[in-house]
Amino acid sequence: MQRPVPSGEETTLASLSPGESGEITTLEATGALRRRLLDLGLVPGTRIEVLFKSPLGDPVAYKARGAAIALRVAVARQIKVRRVG
Repeated sequence: MQRPVPSGEETTLASLSPGESGEITTLEATGALRRRLLDLGLVPGTRIEVLFKSPLGDPVAYKARGAAIALRVAVARQIKVRRVG
């Protein structure tokens, strides 16, 4: 079981639980993956919410800029967020 991340603390998107939200601070991805994430609107300052995890835990559904997107956990680990209430 993961410990709750205090509001304002920086962590990865993958560490948030369903129902939690974060504000993107940094993308650690490079190359084509970074370009894809930016094209999806996942830029620093964007608020993103964890909607739900798939039955096996990967991928995870997120809501960002009014759209639902699914990301693999390995990709979500490359997105740094600051947890928001």
